[in-house]
Amino acid sequence: MCVAVDGAPRSARLDLLPLRVDHAEEMARVLSDPALYVFTGGRPDTPAELRARYGRVLAGSPDPAVSWLNWVLRLRDEGCLTGYVQATISPGAAGPEAEIAWVVGTPWQRRGLAREAARALTGWLDSRGVRTIVAHIHPDHRASASVAQTCGLTPTGHWHDGERRWRREVPEGVPETA
Repeated sequence: MCVAVDGAPRSARLDLLPLRVDHAEEMARVLSDPALYVFTGGRPDTPAELRARYGRVLAGSPDPAVSWLNWVLRLRDEGCLTGYVQATISPGAAGPEAEIAWVVGTPWQRRGLAREAARALTGWLDSRGVRTIVAHIHPDHRASASVAQTCGLTPTGHWHDGERRWRREVPEGVPETA
């Protein structure tokens, strides 16, 4: 279930905190395991690289019709950051649509946190009238596919950069759920 606190999504165990540049140091540790990049490519960023990236992200999209939303995941019981979720919202044919992504650091995986965070995010998007939600998932990344399924997304026949597009659309006349 998604409960908004000060406008931000929240779940049973997680606070989704709006991204800040000063999260870079802790997030560099959260995202430091090279195993996190097996399906997406790349390597862990240094704290300086994350600070620069977060500064660019927080400056916002150069397209005024597109919103970039980014939250870090704070596990309340442990008082630490554990990952992030993000959504890019843009105009769509049936209303606003969002492309979402989630990452949970290796030490916190296999605890249902990605599923919980993604559900909080999609519930928050639903409550704001987003009609279509998509995610791109590597075909061998079973954990992410399971998270997407839990959020009501289904795989499509569309591919981008070796990842399958998953999609959920709320039909016209059907109320969004929170």
